[in-house]
Amino acid sequence: MTNLRRRVRLLLRMLAIQRALVRHGLDEVVWRAHLLRPIAWMRKILPRRTPTQPLGVRLRLALEELGPIFVKFGQMLSVRPDLLDPEVAVELAKLQDQVPPFAGELAVETLERAFGRKVADLFAEFDTTPLAAASIAQVHTARLSDGEAVVVKVLRPNVAALIARDVEVLYAIARLAEAYWPEARRLHPREIVGEFEKTLGNELDLMREAANAAQLERNFAGSDLLYVPKVYWDYCRPNVLTLERIFGVQVDDMPALRAAGTDIRRLAENGVEIFFTQVFRHNFFHADMHPGNIFVDVTDPLAPKYVAVDFGIVGTLDERDQNYLAENFLAFFRRDYRRVAALHIDSGWVPPGTRLDELEAAVRSVCEPIFNKPLKDISFGMVLLRLFQTARQFNMEVQPQLVLLQKTLLAIEGLGRQLYPELDLWTTAKPVLEEWMRERRDPRTQLKRLIAAWPEISEDLSLLPRLLHRAIRRAEAREADERRAVIVAASSPPGAARSARLERTIAGASLVLAGVVWSGLSEPQWIGWIATAVGLVLLVVKRREP
Repeated sequence: MTNLRRRVRLLLRMLAIQRALVRHGLDEVVWRAHLLRPIAWMRKILPRRTPTQPLGVRLRLALEELGPIFVKFGQMLSVRPDLLDPEVAVELAKLQDQVPPFAGELAVETLERAFGRKVADLFAEFDTTPLAAASIAQVHTARLSDGEAVVVKVLRPNVAALIARDVEVLYAIARLAEAYWPEARRLHPREIVGEFEKTLGNELDLMREAANAAQLERNFAGSDLLYVPKVYWDYCRPNVLTLERIFGVQVDDMPALRAAGTDIRRLAENGVEIFFTQVFRHNFFHADMHPGNIFVDVTDPLAPKYVAVDFGIVGTLDERDQNYLAENFLAFFRRDYRRVAALHIDSGWVPPGTRLDELEAAVRSVCEPIFNKPLKDISFGMVLLRLFQTARQFNMEVQPQLVLLQKTLLAIEGLGRQLYPELDLWTTAKPVLEEWMRERRDPRTQLKRLIAAWPEISEDLSLLPRLLHRAIRRAEAREADERRAVIVAASSPPGAARSARLERTIAGASLVLAGVVWSGLSEPQWIGWIATAVGLVLLVVKRREP
């Protein structure tokens, strides 16, 4: 019965979604859905309506009506110019900061349940009128008992249950796509929904967001590029986040920035440097950097400083993806398309059997026309997008960890060129990438990585006594075998004795090397001495043979 109720609830939600789409003049989307294909004939007898509003407006209103998860989906689409017409993307971008707020009294109730205290006991002041509202939470201004100005982020009531319901709907849609859309087999829609669900789950835990803010603050401690507000941990709970209140100019408020005498070019270049520093140096990047989440400290207008807020979505890459991305960018701007193709194959982004020359030719045909533009007009995000589109012809699998990066990169580029249209991203980013590559290949960096990995290495070395015991037993067994072999030496091929001596030489040298390393780097040292001694014995025994 429970399963039946769940299915009925799922069906009703899907019908509600389609009803909302119809209400906002998105009939075409509804009739293309598999759910209504059995009654598609009804479309011929129903009256046709002529929309009075642009497509982008209708889509935005429908997503707002459908709730938080669809608002987040719209936000994601707004930074994907490869999927949408520009006017639609511009309209969906309004979802970033035009979500209706919930009542301040509900925020007060949430706070009092979370802390078990009255709001008046928690804060000297608390403004029930929200400062800003988003799809998952909204923000109120407050003041602590010591007078410190703070902002308090509170999750929307019942938002977790609403998201769980709609994620289930998305899974159902993904299953339909896999069943009826051939392209879905390559795009893995259920995996994409899974990544989306994971991202939303992270946003629902404001303690995780607090930790993200603290990490970002440590990464840029003492930096002149980015300021991250302080976290007040005593005033944080899974559904409540309290941060230092910052006062600055919103990054897209050009009149205010110009009135303050801000060095706009430097501001735009700093934004690009911040992004590449986060991705390659820190491997921890703010992945929701739309204008509503970025402010500018213009205390010193000639050295403007970014101030970030909203740390619910962050991204990381593994070292392999970092390396391949950096090399891809560098190879592209050097027009080394063979290297670009080889990197796609080596990274595993395309099947290992892909022909290098064919992929190189495809990459060249797509990328070479880009260089007809001045470097300042070349988009890093579009370069990445075009490379992925080209690789899809060769059955490139969707890389979920790169989608977040691409989204963030496109947002940063759009913001940078909105600030300063002449911004040359390549000139700004190239030194960061090249220095990162140099450091990565520096022997001193390799030594530091070895030292950092020493706990794992020492754990492996702790197995050395057991391995030594086995090596000694094997050596004794070989010695016994050799003594027995003397009896039948006449019938043995000459190469057998040489092979046994070679094996013993290798074993002895290996034990000597392992023993020296152990005695120099780990405790107890006697284990290393024993290993060295046994290795020397094996080598000496070898030398005494005729």
